[in-house]
Amino acid sequence: MAPKPMSYLDRVDNEPAESRLKLVREIMAGEPLAFFQELRDRRPILVLPECVLVALFDDVIELLNMPKVFTVRLYEPKMANSYLMMHDDDALHYREKSIMQGLLNRDDLPQVRKMVADIGRDILEKASGKIDAVGEYCRMVPATIVRDYFGLIGMHRKDLMEWSYWAQVDTFYNQPFDIATPEERRRIEESHAASGEKLGKYITALIVTKALTAKLEWLLAPFRKMWRRDKRVADDIVTRMMRTKFPDSVNFDLQRVGANAGGLLIGTIETTAQATVQTIQFLLERPELLEQARNAAKSEDTSTFDGIVWEALRFVPISPYMFRQTSQEYTLAKGTERETVIPASTNVLALTQSAMFDAKAFESPEEFQAGRNWYHYFTFGYGSHECLGKYVGMVMIPEIVRQVVLLPELRAEGKIVYDGHMPKSYALAWRG
Repeated sequence: MAPKPMSYLDRVDNEPAESRLKLVREIMAGEPLAFFQELRDRRPILVLPECVLVALFDDVIELLNMPKVFTVRLYEPKMANSYLMMHDDDALHYREKSIMQGLLNRDDLPQVRKMVADIGRDILEKASGKIDAVGEYCRMVPATIVRDYFGLIGMHRKDLMEWSYWAQVDTFYNQPFDIATPEERRRIEESHAASGEKLGKYITALIVTKALTAKLEWLLAPFRKMWRRDKRVADDIVTRMMRTKFPDSVNFDLQRVGANAGGLLIGTIETTAQATVQTIQFLLERPELLEQARNAAKSEDTSTFDGIVWEALRFVPISPYMFRQTSQEYTLAKGTERETVIPASTNVLALTQSAMFDAKAFESPEEFQAGRNWYHYFTFGYGSHECLGKYVGMVMIPEIVRQVVLLPELRAEGKIVYDGHMPKSYALAWRG
């Protein structure tokens, strides 16, 4: 009789301490849902030398609700200009996120969704039945939104895509608990630094251009009545920042405008591209679900289709975790059998994908059920670091997928090809 295969945790326990993290990352990459199920059942808080993994919904919520204790300190070396994401529940974070959420007016969402639909449809029509869904579509659509709605004008979209790419790779996938050689880490850091320098110069030029444009508009405003018809002035998020006048005490000057303009770029393109391309592949690999999605996509009411997309992203999220670092010693899940003391300066992986398969929050979690409780998803993060552009993403992501799903005789010519964690290419074809 063949010996019974070892469980995931038995394999981890039998691995030398110095190579346990590598084994855990391999398992997470290949068999995440089965591994997370075992963690939730047997060891919901897994302590490794390099980091602590947290698997249950309640514990993930507990730690993400305490940004001063479970901090984003690991972002700091990766981000420039003191961007709000690298701040934990302080005055700058609270102030600038509030300002930007106001400027990203939710009343714009119908217009944004229509923009996304028009951009996507135009790209697909010009493709004539064949496209690389990653570089030519799933990145190109959000890059166009970054240009046309956010207002990062005057630069080729491929440059915007490159800057977003290296910022994402270095910040989120080049951390101490990521498996990479010193050469790979150096290549990522150098590429991020080079693209960041170009981005900084571009943002400076953009702000100067926008400032001059705003000044010219102000000077010409009294003469508009003399024109035969009213000339509409440009309206985009960067322009809104430039036109909005704050007292000096609010500390939102041109430097802060530039920092937030860069943040709009970096936080939009790669995250959207990965979410959409992985959702498309997930649907294509399940013909019955694809047909259900196609039928829902034909309706003017997009809520049913959107629910299918959010449920798909529970199975194929852009990342299975969010990472934090403790600022002080903390006892997680205090008073339970899994109570664990986590020392200060410990890296913690909040396994958000595992939390989305916890029966405490999701009934029959192993089943695909569109229309679940939106508030239990971690698609846009959670707590004070929830995605700034969440509501833009809530119309952009499903509409990008929807335009593809509507294509006749849609098929994939292979699987998504990855470069490390990031999608590199995904060949799609349809009857053009």
